Amino acid sequence: MKINRFGKSEILNPQEITLLFSEGLVKPRDRALFGVCLYAAARINESCTLQRGDIIGTRGIRPKLIIRAYNTKGGQDTREIQVHPKLKEFLSEYSNELSGRNPHLFPGRHGLGHIHKASADRILREALRRVDLDEHGMSSHSFRRTALTWMSDACVPLRHIQSISGHRSLAALERYLGVTEQQKENAISTLVF
Repeated sequence: MKINRFGKSEILNPQEITLLFSEGLVKPRDRALFGVCLYAAARINESCTLQRGDIIGTRGIRPKLIIRAYNTKGGQDTREIQVHPKLKEFLSEYSNELSGRNPHLFPGRHGLGHIHKASADRILREALRRVDLDEHGMSSHSFRRTALTWMSDACVPLRHIQSISGHRSLAALERYLGVTEQQKENAISTLVF
């Protein structure tokens, strides 16, 4: 559990995700921002720096979201990620509010530049407090860890997950994946000899 910014961020369960997106994150912008983190397994900085054209085209929400190499942690590879139906819903609702000429999907204060990740962190902290989840070790990185762990739990091949996450190696990806007590119990229960 992540305590005072040390350790690994908490992995969210389905009830926490539902609560957070229905009652914690009250603005369409905030649901869209953290929806990208969850449904595209994106880092908060990757979400904050998205350009409108990376996900919204002339005919609405694109089928794939583009995370450009220069916005990634290592600046290595551009990734294309299928847009999950729930993410499309969040982005569609939010796109109705977009105006102005700022090319960023999530404009910063006064419509200049993009929202800063520290501002996004404050939005998340307020949302977590709103639904009484503020002391559970959750951070903006929880969305990414949750998505990657759930994919792994669903037996998605690690190479496929790696292409979504953008990790340079399988070893780096494997450090991300959480293991629950139930998973350990299930593993032990397979020993039937």
